[in-house]
Amino acid sequence: MSPALDHTVSFEKYHGTGNDFVVVDATDSVPYRGRFAEAHCDRDTGVVDESGVHDRRGADGVLFLALEDRFHPPRIVMTLVQPDGSVAAMCGNGARCAAAWAAARTDASEFMIDTQSGTKRAVVRDGPGDDSADITVEMGRPTFDPRDVPLAADRDGELVAEEVEGLEVTAVNTGVPHAVAFVEDVADVDLEAVAPAVRHADAFPEGANVTLASRDEDGGFSQRTFERGVEGETRSCGTGAVAVVAAAKRLGLVEGDDPIRVSPPGGDLEITVPDRGGATLRGPVEAEYEGRLAALPER
Repeated sequence: MSPALDHTVSFEKYHGTGNDFVVVDATDSVPYRGRFAEAHCDRDTGVVDESGVHDRRGADGVLFLALEDRFHPPRIVMTLVQPDGSVAAMCGNGARCAAAWAAARTDASEFMIDTQSGTKRAVVRDGPGDDSADITVEMGRPTFDPRDVPLAADRDGELVAEEVEGLEVTAVNTGVPHAVAFVEDVADVDLEAVAPAVRHADAFPEGANVTLASRDEDGGFSQRTFERGVEGETRSCGTGAVAVVAAAKRLGLVEGDDPIRVSPPGGDLEITVPDRGGATLRGPVEAEYEGRLAALPER
C-alpha cells in the first residue's frame, strides 16, 4: 500500500443540535480535503463510532480548525468542507462546534473565529452534561441586498415574498445565502421534492440553501433546511435559523430585539436579530467521539 493510503489523521466528532461535523486540527496534513470530506461524510459508508455508542454514520461536513492561542481572546481559523467537496463561507453550528473544540484545549471561554464570511465572536458556557456546552456565536448582520445574497445580475431589487419554483421565498444572506419560505406546517412539506429546484434556480447564481419555517403556538418557529453542499436536509442549520428570524422581521411577522426560539429537527436554538447590530445564534454543542481517519489520496 502506498504511503498516502497509510496516512491517517486524528479527528473528533461534534454536533450542534444534530448538525454534526468531523473536526480535524488544520496542522495535520490532509492534502485532498475535498476527497476527505466526500469519503468520510458519506451517510452510508462514512465515519462511524467504533464503540457503537453513536450509530449515525457520516457527517454534515469537516471542520479544519487552526487554534492560535497566542491571541487574547484566542483565534480559530475555520474552514468547512462540505460532503460534496465544496467549501462553505460560514456555518453557524459549525462555528459553535469550533468554539467547543477550542475550549477543550484552552482555559478560554471566548474566541474569535475567522471564517470566509468574516470574523465571528463566540462565547462558551457550561452545558447540562459533561460533554456538552452552551455556545453563542455572533453572526453579523443579515443582508437582503441582491449583491450580497447574491441574486442574478439582472436583478436590482430585493427578493422578498416572491415565488421561485413554486415556493414563496425571501432571499437573505446570513453568512451564506438562504431562500426562506414560511409555510403552514413544515412537517407537511416534502422538502426533498421541492427544495432542489429552488436551490438551483436562476435567481441564485451561486445556489441557495432552502429553509422552511412555520410559526409555533408560543411565537417561535419550526425549521427545516435543505443545505447547499450537503444536497439534502440536515437535522439543524444555524445560518438557516438566523435566516428564519431575519426574514420574519423583514416580513413583519415578528418585532423587537427579544430572543426567538427556532427549532430544527435536532433541537432548539435561540436567535436574536436586533434592529441595530449583528445577529446571534445560541444553542448546545456536544462532543461525541474521536479516532483516526485515512487522509486519502487524490482520486
